[in-house]
This record gives sequence, structure tokens and C-alpha cells, in this order.
Amino acid sequence: MKITFLGTGTSQGIPIIGSDHPVCQSDDLRDKRLRSSVMVQWNDCTVVIDCGPDFRQQMLLHPIANLDAILFTHEHADHTAGIDDIRPFFFRQGDIPIYALPRVIDKLTQRFGYIFNSSNKYPGAPAVDVHHVNPSQPFSVCEQLIVPVMGHHNRLEVLGYRMESFAYLTDIKTISEDEIQKLNDLDVLVLNALRLEQHHSHLNLEEAIQLAQKIGAKTTYFTHISHHLGFYAEVEQNLPKNVHLAYDNLTITI
Repeated sequence: MKITFLGTGTSQGIPIIGSDHPVCQSDDLRDKRLRSSVMVQWNDCTVVIDCGPDFRQQMLLHPIANLDAILFTHEHADHTAGIDDIRPFFFRQGDIPIYALPRVIDKLTQRFGYIFNSSNKYPGAPAVDVHHVNPSQPFSVCEQLIVPVMGHHNRLEVLGYRMESFAYLTDIKTISEDEIQKLNDLDVLVLNALRLEQHHSHLNLEEAIQLAQKIGAKTTYFTHISHHLGFYAEVEQNLPKNVHLAYDNLTITI
């Protein structure tokens, strides 16, 4: 299984437009962060988790022949606003399978009605094959079992996903003990770690480290990072053993 970090930034990305913050001015490419998304590949299958506003740029950097599914964590724009850019895949493949909570599908239908409403469909618009995810029921994509993992983004329910010994959770602040039990025996865990200071709906660095240690994956990577976390090189050297900052275009193989 191959995992590629397409983006590791928070909702504004790094650098932020017009910002003179030192991290936004960094020359280290690991401090340049598109909006968070990850691509998971096995055999001849390619799945993307989240499809944010940088999706087109990410796909040009990591060209793929086919897109077998998009798994959505939640409906916020930095995780969904790139859905129109699935058109090249739709033109080649037909309807693109998407998986999300029913609430998320409803929100996407409201915002992208021209994609989701089949009546009077605009010529050239993409189309999707909708799958509602039940958080308590695993599902399969390309014969790969995928286990939904529920967390809370403040009061908003968000999904993470486990595939074999890899799990991806972003935009969470809390997670129940029952859901943590779904994360036993991981080789690789991905968690959000927004910044040093507390935040009402995201894990900060201290909370992310504590949760990573509780889950106990062999290796943990942090994503959904803001400029307030600091420079990659400085933060990375102070993390616990087997815990790392992810960065855009990082590829790992399990």
C-alpha cells in the first residue's frame, strides 16, 4: 500500500495570501502546504481522501490514470471544494464513486447541485456515484475493506478511515474510546495537529502527541498544519520517537 500526502496544510494553506509570518516566508519546501488530502494506492486501485480546492494542482503533481473513489471526512470547503475538478476522470471513467456521511452528501448536493442532480444536467458537468457511509459498518473499495472511524470536530461528526494497518484522521478534536479501539495494531497513523495553542475544534500539538501515544501506531504523521505550529525543521527535531510531521508530496509504503 502506497500513501502520498497531496496536501498537509490547514484551511488557508501555507503560505497564507498576503502573510508576512516567518513560516509563510520560509524557503523550505516542507513549509509549503496545500490543503489537506491523501492518496492511497494498492494493486491497480487509487483512492483519495478529501478533495479540496487544490485538487487540480495536486493531481498535476501526481498524475494518475484512474480515480476509483473519493472518501470524504466532512463537508468543509477545504476538504470538498475541488469536486468540480474530477471532470477529467469522469470524462474517461464515468460517474466517480464517492463515500461520505449522509449529512455530508446533503451539504454537497446543496452546494454542487449541478453535479448531484440528474435532472436537467448541465452538459460537461461531472457526475458521482453516491455511497452513504454508516460509521458502524465497514465497506469495500476495490476489494479493500475500509473501516470508518468517527471523531468530533468540535460538535461536528467527522470520519476517519482505516485500511489494513493504515489510518487517516483529520480535523478531529475528540474521539471516543470505542472508536479508538478500531485503531489497534496500526503501522501508520495520520492525525491532525494544527498549532501549539489550544483550538476549539482541532487537536493542538500536545493533544495530538498524547493521542498518538495512546493509539500506539508504529509510526504517526501529523497533518492539517497551520503556520502557527512553526518551521518544519524545528518542530520535527523535537517530536517523540516515531512521530513526524508530514509534508506535501511525502510518500510512504506499507
